[in-house]
Amino acid sequence: MTDSSQAPDAAARKPSLLATDASRSEVWAWAMYDFANSGYTTVVITAVFNAYFVGVVADNAAWATFAWTAALAASYAAIMLTAPIVGAYADLRAAKKRLLAISTVGCVLATAALAAVGPGDLVLGVVLIVISNFFYGSGENLIAAFLPELAHEDGVGTVSGWGWSFGYLGGLLSLGACLAYISYAQARGLPAAHFVPVAMLITAALFALASLPTFLYLRERAVAQGPVGGAWAAAAWRRLAQTLRQAHEFPDLRRLLACIVFYQAGIQAVISLAAVYAEQAMKFTTQQTLVLIVVVNLMAAAGAFAFGYLQDRLGHVRSLALTLVGWIAMTLLAWSATDVARFWGAATLAGVCLGASQSAARAAIAVLSPERRRAEFFGLWGLSVKLSSILGPLTYGLVTWVTAGDHRLAILVTGVYFVIGLLLLGGIDLARGKRKAQSEN
Repeated sequence: MTDSSQAPDAAARKPSLLATDASRSEVWAWAMYDFANSGYTTVVITAVFNAYFVGVVADNAAWATFAWTAALAASYAAIMLTAPIVGAYADLRAAKKRLLAISTVGCVLATAALAAVGPGDLVLGVVLIVISNFFYGSGENLIAAFLPELAHEDGVGTVSGWGWSFGYLGGLLSLGACLAYISYAQARGLPAAHFVPVAMLITAALFALASLPTFLYLRERAVAQGPVGGAWAAAAWRRLAQTLRQAHEFPDLRRLLACIVFYQAGIQAVISLAAVYAEQAMKFTTQQTLVLIVVVNLMAAAGAFAFGYLQDRLGHVRSLALTLVGWIAMTLLAWSATDVARFWGAATLAGVCLGASQSAARAAIAVLSPERRRAEFFGLWGLSVKLSSILGPLTYGLVTWVTAGDHRLAILVTGVYFVIGLLLLGGIDLARGKRKAQSEN
């Protein structure tokens, strides 16, 4: 596990963390997209709609958790099929920002449409989750591809950490707004079928509003490299095929992507099923669950910000290894928790590790990506994350289905993915991978 190039002597560092032609205001505009889209994943995937889907839409059926994870799996499969080609097209036509706008509109509209999902509307709920999450994940890949254009190579971890920490604050804003309305509605005896749809409208509106600075101030620096008209598709497929054929020439990137598949499988299970676990295994109320998610997001923001600075000094690989050890400890705590105090300890640790591990992986991919193929390589990163998003939640859902609702066993099985990820992390030489990326420019 070699990472020495990522911990240079302080005297040799560039004074600025940013790229030569990037300003702090533009980095803020870039980070505002993390701020904007985090409301979707926090409210819809992690805290509110997932529990509503299992408990109200599917009426707590034995297959309800599996149905939720299957819907997510379908959306992630769609992203897997499209992410590399979207990335290749974005590079060929310098279209990251244009495609980001399309994905944002798609996610905002589909999230607002979730307000129409009520008890028993299983098909409508599944279709809208698949659509909204597909656009969310596609946009996540595209915004990440701007990172190497904005950060100096010695500051990519720090800048990535800024984005992630800012994102968790955005998730907190959306969750706080929804929690305020939910508390108001519950005080008046209104059911979940009333206040959850309103929460979806609040989330969609905040996503649209908060993303505006990104489209106003973030610049597209890439230059079109490929043909116009219908020929772009064939050129993009050729570019992707070439990347896959040359995968053996990028051993460190290949190993990192494999590592990401496994450890992100555990993370995605935690993200998509946190509220379900809290309510089903720990018997939390809706309000207790939302407070729990608020705390997790606060800790995630702190973790992403602090580890952003740490990884540029300690190294991206070492920092990631540290967080995976934390994830393993969190899994054991959550599995063994029979009292609220221990579970809160597990949740707090999960928050810190969540922000840190997400930031570290994105920064490492930025280091290993050739300049002219950044969107394409971040598309491969997105493919790995989405594969893990199928693997982790589906594993959890299958375990609960087969064991008639044993959520504790499900979280323990999920922890195995963190162990595999930690083992795969060994042998990655980021300095070698960086040299290979630079030779491709």
